[in-house]
Amino acid sequence: MAADLKENLAFQKLQEFAPAAIEDALAFRGEVTLYIRSTHLLEVWEFLRDQPSLKFSFLADVTALDFYPQEPRFEVVYHLLSMETGQRLRLKVRIAGDNPRLQSAVPVWPSANSFEREVFDLFGIAFEGHPFLQRILLPEEWEGHPLRKDYPTEGYR
Repeated sequence: MAADLKENLAFQKLQEFAPAAIEDALAFRGEVTLYIRSTHLLEVWEFLRDQPSLKFSFLADVTALDFYPQEPRFEVVYHLLSMETGQRLRLKVRIAGDNPRLQSAVPVWPSANSFEREVFDLFGIAFEGHPFLQRILLPEEWEGHPLRKDYPTEGYR
């Protein structure tokens, strides 16, 4: 384990709070990435937001990666910022390609609303509990999800 990972307060606190939630952890050039098991998302999000020494109150971004044809196919990426401490944290969640679904982060961070809609629109990953999960960039009648690696480069005809 890298020295900067061992010294990362968010990693330390989360490891104490819910060690089973952490699937993997990486530190590279001062940036920490924690891979979280999807079954523990809500408890991890609330802990990171509410823990007095962390206060990750700002969700800066939600995006996704497609590793087709590998499984798990997708990674959903959350970029967090603590406005009080200035600390940044990246969370990643791996999910399978058949019927990709995750819990919505909107109840914890309302700013997830449009980010999750964009990921749904472009990757086809559904967010359970989202208040208005509809396409945000493409027309409703659009077929497919254009940022998936198996999407035809010329589109559907």
